[in-house]
Amino acid sequence: MEHLQTDAILLNQQFNTKKEAIEATGQALLERGFIQSDYITTMHERDQLTSTFIGNMVAIPHGTDGSQQFINESGLVVLQVPSGVSFDGNEVKLLIGIAGADGQHLELLSKIAIVCSEITNVETMVNATSQAEIIALFEGVEENV
Repeated sequence: MEHLQTDAILLNQQFNTKKEAIEATGQALLERGFIQSDYITTMHERDQLTSTFIGNMVAIPHGTDGSQQFINESGLVVLQVPSGVSFDGNEVKLLIGIAGADGQHLELLSKIAIVCSEITNVETMVNATSQAEIIALFEGVEENV
């Protein structure tokens, strides 16, 4: 997956609240140059409109429909949260932050959905001790698409 780099996978993160988790996901996108800081605000707005929790202990924080002007380039970050964080009563152990330029977020979302629809894949990522283990799961999906 061309959008997932080793330095974009943060292992053993810990958050007390959903707000902290979304903020950290946005910061990870920002620090890698994918977004401008205003995008993080839209990530919080998006989650207030409808939860970014998608099931299987996974949340996909991303901006609102009007946030494209704050995206520098398409990118993806993965934050592993082994101890979990509550997203409106749902336990999240994997945060996948996305910024998709020119509609590329739909392609990113479909790959994420394929990987995360299998609870065993999510458990593998939650228990991963290296970034390479997580990248291997996404690359495996690309080969099967």
